[in-house]
Amino acid sequence: MAVTLKQIAELAGVSRGTVDRALYNRGRINPEVAERIRTIAKELGYQPNRAGKALAMAKHPIKIGVIAQATETPFMHLLLSGVEDARKEVSNFGAEVLIRSMIGLDAAHQLRLIDELVAENINGLAITPANDDRMRSRINELIDSGIPVVTFNADIDGTRRLCFVGQDSELAGRACASLMSAIIGNKGLVLPISGHQSNHSHTLRINGFCSEMERCFPQVEILPPAFCQDDDALTQQLTEQILREHPDLSAIYVAAGGQSGVCRGLARLGYTGSVRVICYDLIPNNIKNLIDSRIDFLIDQDAHTQGYQPIMILFDYLFAGTVPENKYFFTDIAIKNKYNV
Repeated sequence: MAVTLKQIAELAGVSRGTVDRALYNRGRINPEVAERIRTIAKELGYQPNRAGKALAMAKHPIKIGVIAQATETPFMHLLLSGVEDARKEVSNFGAEVLIRSMIGLDAAHQLRLIDELVAENINGLAITPANDDRMRSRINELIDSGIPVVTFNADIDGTRRLCFVGQDSELAGRACASLMSAIIGNKGLVLPISGHQSNHSHTLRINGFCSEMERCFPQVEILPPAFCQDDDALTQQLTEQILREHPDLSAIYVAAGGQSGVCRGLARLGYTGSVRVICYDLIPNNIKNLIDSRIDFLIDQDAHTQGYQPIMILFDYLFAGTVPENKYFFTDIAIKNKYNV
């Protein structure tokens, strides 16, 4: 039998109206009383009546803003399909999702998009933030003004954001170091390729990989990271340049986009198969290159969940006052080769 507000009120020793205000963030209430009510509701397994609440929302609909970066990349296309699925789901309850896309990752552009969404009276924001001090300040300003923020795909330190949804990027980098040693042994020369210097996830993947290689496989030489801006043409150019400078290159670790550019560069100079490759994302070109042995390992990070879950977390928070149980919702580090893709 479903738990009712009346039952919660009796156990909490308050009125049904007080329970309603505590669970649905309607009106002023003593914080200690509100916390006691939420604890009782959670212990009883209370599920809010979304249909009824949707009727109440008609006068004050929820608006959730989404800012997605690097939407020119195939990975972000997959992620945005998750955003779209969540948008359709919450629209059934009268909520609106306002999506803003951007090419690349530029902090100033993101800040302008935030201002646009605030002018649209959003109630919450999901964002893949640039790792920039101005962004930290702006996110905390939003939170101070009552707009909760969920970060996804890339996180940012020094903010009071509600939670992060995405892969544990540093741990993924460490896992890739272990895979690298399995395919090149305990010596060789490796090129790490990152995407944007302001993308915190790219930085953590590189840091995790390099620190694990240094700690566990110190005889492997790691070149300084190259930055490709998630661009295939630039990545091909970088790959060919490094191969001319270091014809003894053993492997390439691609921590960002531009994976097809690496494969084209290796093929053009005749290094396919002899220079090993580890990269990220189950996108069509990567899958083909994996099956054709141009890539040795792919790391899947569940793009759909990274797009879908932030919207649902914000919706539940704004809709029913449900606070996320964790500050980090890590997606799987799924290792794929041509035999299990």
